[in-house]
Amino acid sequence: MDAWRGLFLGLMAFMIMKGGEGQLVENFYSSNCPNVEAIVAQAVSTKFSQTFTTIPATLRLFFHDCFVEGCDASVMIASPNSDAEKDSEDNLSLAGDGFDTVIKAKQAVESSCPGIVSCADILAIAARDVVVLAGGPSFNVELGRRDGLISQASRVAGNLPEPDSHLNELNTIFARNNLSQIDMIALSGAHTLGFSHCDRFADRLYSSSTVDPTLDPDYAEQLKAACPRNVDPSIAIDMDPVTPRTFDNVYYQNLVAGKGLFTADQVLFTDSESQPTVVDFANNPGAFNGAFITAMRKLGRVGIKTGNVGEIRRDCTAFNS
Repeated sequence: MDAWRGLFLGLMAFMIMKGGEGQLVENFYSSNCPNVEAIVAQAVSTKFSQTFTTIPATLRLFFHDCFVEGCDASVMIASPNSDAEKDSEDNLSLAGDGFDTVIKAKQAVESSCPGIVSCADILAIAARDVVVLAGGPSFNVELGRRDGLISQASRVAGNLPEPDSHLNELNTIFARNNLSQIDMIALSGAHTLGFSHCDRFADRLYSSSTVDPTLDPDYAEQLKAACPRNVDPSIAIDMDPVTPRTFDNVYYQNLVAGKGLFTADQVLFTDSESQPTVVDFANNPGAFNGAFITAMRKLGRVGIKTGNVGEIRRDCTAFNS
């Protein structure tokens, strides 16, 4: 029995050293940085006490990171030539508070455990923590990611959902990351938090002689009042007009009522293929929370670097060399 146990443990160690997807574990830092999650939680809480934007900004940052090059903190890199991932057109709207949250958490972790915890893992922990701070479900975060060595703006286009995406386009992008349609619908529920800008949905109000018919008429009038023609395109509008600061299933209730801000939101209800899941989540917060946890854990495994692949950055905004 001892021989078999030794063989098993040796095989597991070999697999971890080889790296690759699916080899994350909970409590990865139990021996060399056991308080990492508490340290990150404190840093996130402190940042949240300064601005609510911490919550949607950090959660969105995690999504945008994982969908390009995998969950490797490549989105954190700052380039003097403005050609890193964060400089792409699709990432210019990422709020600075998300980046600052990870940077502050990394600094706190480095003070206790220098050179041990990756920025990618800190971002994954912080994404869970902001969901909890907004009243959402907690879950165990799998850890062991290493930070990537590539961050290029040119690699972003076509890898992130767009506000005007339809169901087949959404499913295609998520499927490339081993995420199902149910995962996609659950992760879209993150739009229960945060805000967007007028120019991201103006076409639904003004691109033709009639307003997008999938919009509730009263909601459309509210949006037109907040975002008249030629308004400053950076004006912020809550993604969830009912409970914009609470992580809940009201986002799906809004879709049923025709109050999805983006085409990519509302299509989840108007398309018959996805409508049953939206209705289920709208009526059953437990079903949504469970699906969201499952999807977040799956998202966190996308394109990971483990073992000897990548590095542990000293500074989340710069490669070590």
